[in-house]
Amino acid sequence: MTEVIQVWMKAPGAEPEQKFIQNSLEFMQWYVGGYIEAFTLTSDMVIICNEEGKLDGLRYNCTIAGENFVGNIIIVGTDGENFADCPADEKRMRYLFPNLWENEGN
Repeated sequence: MTEVIQVWMKAPGAEPEQKFIQNSLEFMQWYVGGYIEAFTLTSDMVIICNEEGKLDGLRYNCTIAGENFVGNIIIVGTDGENFADCPADEKRMRYLFPNLWENEGN
């Protein structure tokens, strides 16, 4: 497993940012503020979000693939069962997920 991966991170009301992060459960739990849930976006990308974010009343973030996400999210790539660098650059991200750049509900 790679120790550092390149991902897209987005907080509610903010634009997504491409960053390098520590590829660890502890870091991802810290960023989303609780236990993580992985939501499949494509065959090689998932969103990491707070598993209980809606129950905890976290602030609305965005809607992707008909799913409303709340709180901080991380978009990562996948390599088998491991998290990896997100394979999408900004152009591809804007094409696939334009709602990431819309701050609706804020």
